[in-house]
Amino acid sequence: MPSTTIDVRKRWSDEEEVAIIDAVQASLVAAFHIPESDKHVRFVEHPPHRLAHPPTLAHPDLMTLVTIDCFEGRSVDAKRALYREIVERLEVLGIPRNHVTITVRDVPRENWGIRGGQAACDVDLGFDVNV
Repeated sequence: MPSTTIDVRKRWSDEEEVAIIDAVQASLVAAFHIPESDKHVRFVEHPPHRLAHPPTLAHPDLMTLVTIDCFEGRSVDAKRALYREIVERLEVLGIPRNHVTITVRDVPRENWGIRGGQAACDVDLGFDVNV
């Protein structure tokens, strides 16, 4: 049950925003083997002056930060696959690979309240987080 935030500096059309969200979600499904319906993604547009960028970026307006909070247990290989999937899918949408930064934060399941206020460690998730 990853909770994902996508931070950008550019105004995208509604259709482009949905495409970016869908690209990141499809990457999570492919790499972490979560159910397609397990979708918790926020898209946040920042005014450019409020989201600093490295001076080396050729197109600073395309800088994209993807932050994923997820249950701990994913392997390094699964995370590598996720990083690859995200940059490949975003590149198709015009976002250069080197303009994407991805952070994965592993959170113990007892630190998540889900399904009506239950600790995630007490719930059958219906999928394996140890991929």
